[in-house]
Amino acid sequence: MDPLKRILVTGAGGFIGRALCAALSRRGASIAGVSRDISKLDSRFCTPVQVRDIGSDTDWSGLVDEVDAVVHLAARAHILREAAAYPLELFRHTNLRGTERLARSAAAAGVKRLIYVSTIGVNGLSTPAGARFSETDLPAPHNDYALSKWEAEQALSRISTETGLEVVIVRPPLVYGDDAPGNFERMIKILRRGIPLPFASVDNHRDLVYVGNLVDALIACTSHPAAAGQTYLVSDGEDISTSDLLRRLGAAMGRPARLFSCPPALLQLAGKLSGRSTQVERLLGSLQIDSGKIRRELNWTPPYSLQQGLQATAEWYRNTYL
Repeated sequence: MDPLKRILVTGAGGFIGRALCAALSRRGASIAGVSRDISKLDSRFCTPVQVRDIGSDTDWSGLVDEVDAVVHLAARAHILREAAAYPLELFRHTNLRGTERLARSAAAAGVKRLIYVSTIGVNGLSTPAGARFSETDLPAPHNDYALSKWEAEQALSRISTETGLEVVIVRPPLVYGDDAPGNFERMIKILRRGIPLPFASVDNHRDLVYVGNLVDALIACTSHPAAAGQTYLVSDGEDISTSDLLRRLGAAMGRPARLFSCPPALLQLAGKLSGRSTQVERLLGSLQIDSGKIRRELNWTPPYSLQQGLQATAEWYRNTYL
């Protein structure tokens, strides 16, 4: 597949989508960027397209015509404080049924390939000591968001078999970089404010992926012949502990992390009492990834090291907010 043709990117106004559109544009591709809020799109890098809701009834007619590949980033993401009474149905509306609708529309229009950005949460919440997640693991989605993503992966496999649409699944861990949302943004804010944190003795091992590395992998997946029908776990290839991550980020921002020691059992108890056991597990537990498959099959290597990614991220936040 020629990588320099027309590509539709959903979720183009998001953190990853903006970086992907810019990188694709620099490589000569023509991009249609889909977002609920087109004010977040940069018309230098894509043709803005507003789609307010992605679900089972979304009309993709005209949008997927003459498109060579679709990169599907748009999703209802995991929400820290979920207010919906039945959140799984809301996740399924966008992440499952919306994905099915897009894939069938793309296949009917003759689109060759769809790259679906899933989540490492399909594999599970954490890894035991010395173990790494891989593509061959039995799925163990740990929350409604991850379950809806796994269900979408299965739906895409069926659609691929029925229609011939080439599907590539990418499961990233925590993605960091300029203007990263979610847990990474909260971490940055805490460092900026100099709030003491009880993680000095945490010695876990977690894999992350810098947005520049993820974008590079996604672009490889749009064009490499070997990617068709495959699932890939993508990471920087270097794990880091929570305490070391905070120290290195703080140093790069010029705001040294203020860490103190606290027994993990007390932190776990605090997480349970506050209803944040999952969030505490992400800070204390390990999540290691074997990203060897995409390296071998696509001859892909991350263009940025973990240190380069953290440094670039810290510099962006420092220049933007400090």
